Amino acid sequence: MILYSKYLFKYERVIRVKTAGLLGGMSWESTLEYYRIINQETKRLLGESHSARCLLYSFDFHEVEVLQHEGRWEELTGRMVQEAMNLKKAGADFIAICTNTMHLMARDIEQATGLKVVHIADAAGEAVKASLFSKVALLGTRFTMEGDFYRKNLLENHGIQTLIPDDSDRELIHQVIYTELIRGIISERSRNEFVRIIGNLADRGAEGVILGCTEIPLLISDEVSPLPVFDTTRLHSEAIVKYAIT
Repeated sequence: MILYSKYLFKYERVIRVKTAGLLGGMSWESTLEYYRIINQETKRLLGESHSARCLLYSFDFHEVEVLQHEGRWEELTGRMVQEAMNLKKAGADFIAICTNTMHLMARDIEQATGLKVVHIADAAGEAVKASLFSKVALLGTRFTMEGDFYRKNLLENHGIQTLIPDDSDRELIHQVIYTELIRGIISERSRNEFVRIIGNLADRGAEGVILGCTEIPLLISDEVSPLPVFDTTRLHSEAIVKYAIT
């Protein structure tokens, strides 16, 4: 096996290996998981000593968090688009946003760069469909749970209905994400609250739960969840690798 430029030569078959442009740092704890899984999956599929071709721009999440909570989404879109353009100039063949909430501006990035954005909701939607589920719970930031950019994608592109927690539980989830998980704090109390919330959503008819924030898998897994878990960090990472090598 000989790797030359962006091409993989194996058994007289040529596979073009695309370079991923990763928009990360939102937060760095979950971006660390992205980098690990993407490289592990690349090695699993290509074998030997292979690792992923990727370029990473890591935001200072404090700045992003402030703009999110001040509702300055237009400014955030401008920053995301600018860094995606820089990744394109550096050689990225496609873009991946290493967080759920900031897929709010996925279409803006595609239009500005002309590059495909491998969408996290599509990765989740394909996994849910493969499980033959049609109604799932969605946990994430308030922006993800209450906005339509994620739920609309799941419904229109994958035929999947989503249930979200009630208002007080949405606020609890949001606060745990921003005050604990993005800071690497894992609390048993918070884990128990998430399990309770998932149980309530199961009672409402949810067949599985999409962990629609890339930090939530640090807290919730199949071992503790009352419902089957769809880990968007892993699913998205695997989709990124699949797109890169096909």
